[in-house]
Amino acid sequence: MSLPEPFFDYEACLIACSRGEQQALRDLYEQESARLLGVAKRIARDDALAEDIVHDAFIKIWTRASSFDPARGSARGWIFSVTRHLALNFMRDSAREVHVSEQQETALHDLASLEASHESVDSFDYRSRSGRIYMCLEQLEPVRRNCILHAYVDGYSHSEISQKLDTPLGTVKAWIKRSLVALRECMG
Repeated sequence: MSLPEPFFDYEACLIACSRGEQQALRDLYEQESARLLGVAKRIARDDALAEDIVHDAFIKIWTRASSFDPARGSARGWIFSVTRHLALNFMRDSAREVHVSEQQETALHDLASLEASHESVDSFDYRSRSGRIYMCLEQLEPVRRNCILHAYVDGYSHSEISQKLDTPLGTVKAWIKRSLVALRECMG
């Protein structure tokens, strides 16, 4: 017959975390880190990744402890929910990534460098054509125009645009590529 686990006050620990009491976070870690690691491992199926997820979960628990609402559920459930959501989000986001070999990455980098060198000469008469770009952008579908603007005005990476628009990474890359071709033709 096993002894029941001693009482642990999760809610009090979260309240203490929200006040900045580091010992409360240590107590939560000692109490639940092994079980949270089990949850993360079941989802991520990778030990090192699961450890990263649990680490991030405790950071989120620490920084968001004040957002815990006992009316919406138990403190322990909230802690497990934070970890589970982080693990699921990571798996969803990594499933969208396109893995490229080192050789492919080198080839893509070389191609980008070559294209950049062709454009380094100021052959673009931007002063006389600046109004035209707005007209050409207006001809693009709104979602494709937004991809172009996020990439070239906001400076977002393709994966950041993918996350922002909740669209697969490959689709975002294709939209940007086709939109650039369309803009080039329009500016012709």
